[in-house]
Amino acid sequence: MAQNDNREDQRKMTCTADVQAAFILSSFMTFFSGLLILFISRLMWRSIKKWQNIKGTGILLKLILSKIISNKHFKSLHLHGMFRDRIEMLLSAQTIVGQVLMILVFLLSIGSLIIYFINSTDPVGSCSSYQDKTIPIDLTFNAFFSFYFGLRFLAASDKIRFWLEMNSIVDIFTIPPTFISYYLKSNWLGLRFLRALRLLELPQILQILRAIKTSNSVKFSKLLSIVLSTWFTAAGFIHLVENSGDPWLKGRNSQNISYFDSIYLVMATTSTVGFGDVVAKTSLGRTFIMFFTVGSLILFANYIPEMVELFANKRKYTSGYEVLKGKKFIVVCGNITVDSVTAFLRNFLRHKSGEINTEIVFLGEVLPSLELETIFKCYMAYTTFVSGSALKWEDLRRVAVESAEACLIIANPLCNDSQVEDTSNIMRVLSIKNYSPDTRVIIQILQSHNKVFLPKIPSWSWTTGDNIICFAELKLGFIAQGCLVPGLCTFLTSLFVEENKKVCLKQPWQKHFLSSLKNKLLTQRLSDDFAGMTFPEVSRLCFVKMHLMLIAIKHKSVPSSYCGLVLNPPAQVKLHKNTLGFFIAESAKEVRRAFFYCATCHCDVYTPELIGKCSCKSKNHRHFTVPSREYTLSKCYKGVSARISGQPGGKAQNPSSSSAANSPFFLLRPFLYEDSDCLDSSGMFHRCKATPLDKVILKRTDKSKHEFRNHVVACIFGDAQSTLMGLRNFVMPLRASNYTQQELKDIVFIGSLDYLQREWQFIRNFPQIYILPGSALYSGDLRAVNIEHCSMCAVLSSPSKSSGSQTLVDTETIMTTLNIGSLRISHSSWTHSEPEGISQYTGGCGRESNYRRIPILTELKNPSNIHFIEQLGGMEGSLPGTSLHLSTSFSTGAVFSGSFLDSLLATAFYNYHVLELVQMLVTGGTSSQMEQHLDKDKFYGSTDCSTTIISGRKRCKLGLLPLNKTILSDIQPRKTFGQVFCGSLDNFGILCLGLYRMIDEEAHNPENKRGVCLFVITRPANDFKLLPSDLVFCAIPFNISCYKKDNTSYHGPNEIINTIPLTSEAPTDINYPPVEQKTTQSLNTLVHFLEPKTTLASSDSKQAILTKNGKPLPETHLGKTMKKNGEANMKETIKDNVSAYPKSN
Repeated sequence: MAQNDNREDQRKMTCTADVQAAFILSSFMTFFSGLLILFISRLMWRSIKKWQNIKGTGILLKLILSKIISNKHFKSLHLHGMFRDRIEMLLSAQTIVGQVLMILVFLLSIGSLIIYFINSTDPVGSCSSYQDKTIPIDLTFNAFFSFYFGLRFLAASDKIRFWLEMNSIVDIFTIPPTFISYYLKSNWLGLRFLRALRLLELPQILQILRAIKTSNSVKFSKLLSIVLSTWFTAAGFIHLVENSGDPWLKGRNSQNISYFDSIYLVMATTSTVGFGDVVAKTSLGRTFIMFFTVGSLILFANYIPEMVELFANKRKYTSGYEVLKGKKFIVVCGNITVDSVTAFLRNFLRHKSGEINTEIVFLGEVLPSLELETIFKCYMAYTTFVSGSALKWEDLRRVAVESAEACLIIANPLCNDSQVEDTSNIMRVLSIKNYSPDTRVIIQILQSHNKVFLPKIPSWSWTTGDNIICFAELKLGFIAQGCLVPGLCTFLTSLFVEENKKVCLKQPWQKHFLSSLKNKLLTQRLSDDFAGMTFPEVSRLCFVKMHLMLIAIKHKSVPSSYCGLVLNPPAQVKLHKNTLGFFIAESAKEVRRAFFYCATCHCDVYTPELIGKCSCKSKNHRHFTVPSREYTLSKCYKGVSARISGQPGGKAQNPSSSSAANSPFFLLRPFLYEDSDCLDSSGMFHRCKATPLDKVILKRTDKSKHEFRNHVVACIFGDAQSTLMGLRNFVMPLRASNYTQQELKDIVFIGSLDYLQREWQFIRNFPQIYILPGSALYSGDLRAVNIEHCSMCAVLSSPSKSSGSQTLVDTETIMTTLNIGSLRISHSSWTHSEPEGISQYTGGCGRESNYRRIPILTELKNPSNIHFIEQLGGMEGSLPGTSLHLSTSFSTGAVFSGSFLDSLLATAFYNYHVLELVQMLVTGGTSSQMEQHLDKDKFYGSTDCSTTIISGRKRCKLGLLPLNKTILSDIQPRKTFGQVFCGSLDNFGILCLGLYRMIDEEAHNPENKRGVCLFVITRPANDFKLLPSDLVFCAIPFNISCYKKDNTSYHGPNEIINTIPLTSEAPTDINYPPVEQKTTQSLNTLVHFLEPKTTLASSDSKQAILTKNGKPLPETHLGKTMKKNGEANMKETIKDNVSAYPKSN
């Protein structure tokens, strides 16, 4: 026992102060002496360089150096440079040898640190002799460190910077004491704790070993290495100074403290707890603690919580989604941000509130922020977030996309580059379809020309529900419809707006507008009892008996078996069983009445709430013949008509009665298409031969040569580098074939020529388009295009570009609106092309009654910027709040924002038929189904002009009709909306959809008239009282003339200003600007009433039939040519139209 104690004493000797000083001073002397030598060397080299640059000394220095430095020495320097490059490449992590050296140095450093931990159990004042087996091992490690240090020194280009690096300082303060220990045959702990700083290389080593791959794991390893190295190094310093004491006191205030106690003290200090059981007693220790406390606050407050968050989120968001049997779910990827997620959840969950059984799995490429996590927690029952990318099959497998109901891809409409955004989303679709071909995909696309890539994906299928929501196509289509019919843009938008915000309303018009926002576009399978009936009959019955507005159906044509949507189909169309109907109603519960309706059980029921599932239908054994059903329906019509007309038991007009055929306003007659009407191969749009750009460019100085009237002005912002917005989508609805050539309005674009010439190649085949190079911010350019006589001025938002603030994305459109709104046009200089009240600005929507404002439709990218437009509107009593859909400008149809298009993503998932109807309404008749049946090359290519008229041209068009001076004026009585609805549908086949009402008329304030400002009312109630100044939104059949035949002096809302050349030598190109002399014609210019016993063109007719060149068509041509070439077709068409209204028995 005594022998073992003697050996222990020999292995541990007391280190005197001189020995300890030798260990420490060796490190400091090496560091400072080496640094001094490097500084002197650099100064000498710079002095030589400076001396070499002094005039006259270069030759002398060259002579001196030539004697000293021989050619062999220069070669050695060259070899030294090559050797340094080789060493630098060897030490880099790009080579295998360099990676092995880095890993070996790190492992040996950790081994040396472990030896320090073992030796730290001995008192600091003792020295270990060479009998300790750990000393030779540590000496071997440091010898390798010296070799590696030398290689790094040779490879370093800047020696001083290398000398001051963290790893170099660690080597300088740990390697020299090792050689001192070899000389003194004893070893002391000293500064060997600095080896803990080598832990900072842990992330790089793990990356070399490919142990970590993701950015989060790299970040976590960096934070962990910083915390551990800081703790171990600080604990080593405390352990040294506390056991050694202050040097000036010769160690009298030292205390015996273990390395573990030092770590404990450091961690307690870092956490700012400070229990007080272990404290620093030396002045050096306390001074270090003071500075370390400040640093530890930053360390603990930032690094530790971030590490915990990364570690927790890694486990929380990287795990896969667990699919439960019977549980439906969808996957949402793409632009996962706070705004996009909030908008999607609001729209997705409102469709079936309280009945949502579909979980939403968000697949995000970045971890959610705290705000986004809060949203997910609020919707915890519906949402799950998984970190990953749709471009990786591994992540798609984790979210089980093959089992999902659908995969929805959200786009970012406010991105800087829409082309890059579309490309990335298309790649996501391609990845999803390659992984799971049967997965249904609904994608948002920003630019319309990128749509063509998606159907080319082999597994893309429209029939299984794959769908595309094109922002540019829909957005510009809505704006185009607002240019054709004032207020229609707001009317269609309001069908998809959900406003749950409670506001305090002060004026009656605000209550009417907000009440109409409750109506939505819904679908429902119709009752089989409607089979065999015409659409006007079913629509009238649903409106009166069920308080439902049926506006369209999905009809399957018998010859081609093509199933398409038809808005307000004519009486020739008969409904089939299981027909899908489109309604404007407040809830899905209401439209279920159309499915439960029974002609037998509900014949005498006039309370809509009582129409439900009847007993006879549940037994499913009724077999009614057609006569019995018609008898029952005619019996219902008598009571229904009596309730509408207000005549108890009276005899009302039946849609199928002969009285309608004998009416002077029975206008369902064939339409004579003029020879100049040139349509594309689909028959859906007007087109012409490709027009050169130089022919449509207008000059500001030649205003007298292009006097426009009733035209559309579009203000464009963009330059040669801007992303194309796709003006084709704006032009196509304005050139729809259900408008005749005389009804087409001239389109004038104001903007940069560099941008518009890039767009021209896509719109050069459309007629009557002109370009004025300039800026809408300049009033001279606006007046050059006769903006004071335009029917609408559309201010389109600028193409995508980077902006520091989302508020500034609408700067140009707001400034343009301000510029146009400041223009005042005197009524005396105004040639009335619209009836009073047709535009929200006509008559001056300000305080000047002698001036009118130019009608404007402004597009806002950021809907929160509406308060800028509201200030420019000059309206009093605006709706409270800054929400766009609660603003006065939106209610009057003066502003549009594509933000509501986000709701179409959820709409397309629940009911893609609604999206199809919206596309058909706003794009001029195109839809995804029509695109499938048309040849894309012929449809978009520049084919020759064709006069072939297909059924697509005869589709309804949306319009705005006054109650007076039109065919609606002959509907009696017409005190309520229900009476006008039934009367127009019975007599003319016109479907009334809503109202456009004057705000000041509603306020009954004629003496202090601010102007004619109108607001939109979507689907008024059946008993809604009408005012004489109300305008009615209607779906008008193509061959209907809405204005009375004898009312040639009245100019309707869709009045057309036609241009007729003065002489035959005048240019006949439809893309030439119109000349000064004008002829005003109304909608009924080219409508001819064909009576069985009258000629096609009577001598006393006041309507001019124009040829393509604008000359009157001779009667011989009408009488002979039409008789020879089209007599059979005309007779057949007349026969079909007359048979649509059979005589009643």
